[in-house]
Amino acid sequence: MRQDWEPEDLIEVWTLLEDDMKKVRNKSGATRLGFALLLKFFEVEARFPESAKEMPAAAVEYVAQQVKVPGGAWADYDWQGDRIKRHRKEIREAYGFRANTEEDQERLAEWLAAELCPVELSRERLAAAVVARCRNDRIEPPAPGRVGRLVGKAVKDFEARFCRSRVEWISHATRSRLEDLVAGSEDETGEGADGEGAVSGGGRSHFAELKADPGAPGLESLLAEVNKLQRVRQLALPADLFADVSEKLVDAWRARASKEYPANLERMKPPRRLTLLAALCHVRQTEITDSLVDLFIQLVLKINTRAERKVDKELNVELKKIRGKEGMLLRVAEAALSEPSGTVRRVIYPVVGGERTLKALAAEAAANEARYKARVRTVLRSSYSAHWRRMLSPLLGALELKCNNTAYRPVMDAIDLLQRYLDQPLKEGAFFDSAESVPLAGVVPEHWRAAVVDDKGRVERIPYELCVLVALRDAVRPGRSGWWGRTGGVTRRTTYRRTSRTTGTCTTPRWASRRMPGSSSSPCKASSGPRSTASSRPWWRARRAAWRSSRSTASRGFASPRAASRRSPRAWWPSRARSSGAGAPSTCWTS
Repeated sequence: MRQDWEPEDLIEVWTLLEDDMKKVRNKSGATRLGFALLLKFFEVEARFPESAKEMPAAAVEYVAQQVKVPGGAWADYDWQGDRIKRHRKEIREAYGFRANTEEDQERLAEWLAAELCPVELSRERLAAAVVARCRNDRIEPPAPGRVGRLVGKAVKDFEARFCRSRVEWISHATRSRLEDLVAGSEDETGEGADGEGAVSGGGRSHFAELKADPGAPGLESLLAEVNKLQRVRQLALPADLFADVSEKLVDAWRARASKEYPANLERMKPPRRLTLLAALCHVRQTEITDSLVDLFIQLVLKINTRAERKVDKELNVELKKIRGKEGMLLRVAEAALSEPSGTVRRVIYPVVGGERTLKALAAEAAANEARYKARVRTVLRSSYSAHWRRMLSPLLGALELKCNNTAYRPVMDAIDLLQRYLDQPLKEGAFFDSAESVPLAGVVPEHWRAAVVDDKGRVERIPYELCVLVALRDAVRPGRSGWWGRTGGVTRRTTYRRTSRTTGTCTTPRWASRRMPGSSSSPCKASSGPRSTASSRPWWRARRAAWRSSRSTASRGFASPRAASRRSPRAWWPSRARSSGAGAPSTCWTS
């Protein structure tokens, strides 16, 4: 109950009407004032105050003037005797309420655990939902302290059920690998990264590595992310482990797991420990893939930028800018015309400043755009083949890219071609087989054609791989549409953005996951179409929207229940958040 009331609000809410005055006629003194205040308080809040301090002082004085009793009599009202019990019973009956029982509280706790805890994490909102539900059922809500304990019990029951249901979906082999993440054995922690156990479990060292962000853009950072992603996939978590719960809930469990030390997790009960670790690994798998794509985009840009800087530096060293070329040309023309039979060394050199000046002028003229691009291509090819090519095989092995945008079909065909040649060393063939259909349009720019295709029409692998990586980088960079990936048989679509959340093998933004894969508003179409459902939204979003709608409706009607009750009971009491209709489970993904 708020304590500050304006005069107009006091008149509107705390004025005793004719029916109210009839109820206080047979009472006097502190009893008369106490009953009137309890009556109006219940009319506003649909509950009784816990103590006299909860009653607004302005309301006490205003009601005291109406019942013609001094305001100080409120302090003499008996809060412990049978009289206040009779007053509460009379007020409840006047509004059609009844006192709550232990059975009511058990039902409320069960309702919270089954309906609201899966979609709402705020305990304050859960407590507000309990009060709204009681008002809807015309039951006097429990005291705020009791409501808090009831919410705590419901959350505890829900988490226990949630953990049990998640663990039932996880195989025994996966459970063992998850347990290895927080195992306290130092021998396991000290195992080399190449060991078999390091890949499947990894111990506490891998647990810390799993939570770490990627380093600065570089080849080693990209390879480390690929290794981290492979380790997470080795856990073999079910792809639909958290498909039936809200993303908000999964993120909350992931945040809880990331804050825990391995020793603390090891002391927890197995269902809770395994659920926390599964949520962490499930979300981190998508985040690591997202980081991997970001690193790839940055690395391709870095390779090109380094090559251009190197060429610029080389050209700046070997080229000397010549000023006054027009005047120099005039002097050369005049000298040649004055002595047409003279030698160049005797006639021309003196007027231009010597042989060195002419060589510098010739070098500057030769350093045109075509030569610059050719030099950049040479440096790119050299650095890629000697260093950066190490990322190609791990990257294509970690990312399974898919796209239904026909504009990027050549890029997808080129990626398939590279994957077929990953196991073939360059020593066995620097060119693609002549029988291969190598896509060039949409992959190889025109100014790269001469470097990629030789005089015999053969396509060289090294420059072609560079062109494919650049084309892929341009396709998946922020703002490009039509890409999606698969993780364990679940297809998700994407328009990759910087704020996206990646799913397994490609990138999926959070907002994109809220639409159906087959919706007409999406640039991508799922391969098998959506499952049949009554609503395009997931069941938990519809349920939360229904509950919040009922809650906001209730909050608008609490000011004056007497006036609202004359219009319609539903204008005062909020609608119950039921699971029918909106609560029917549905999914956005197609498997």
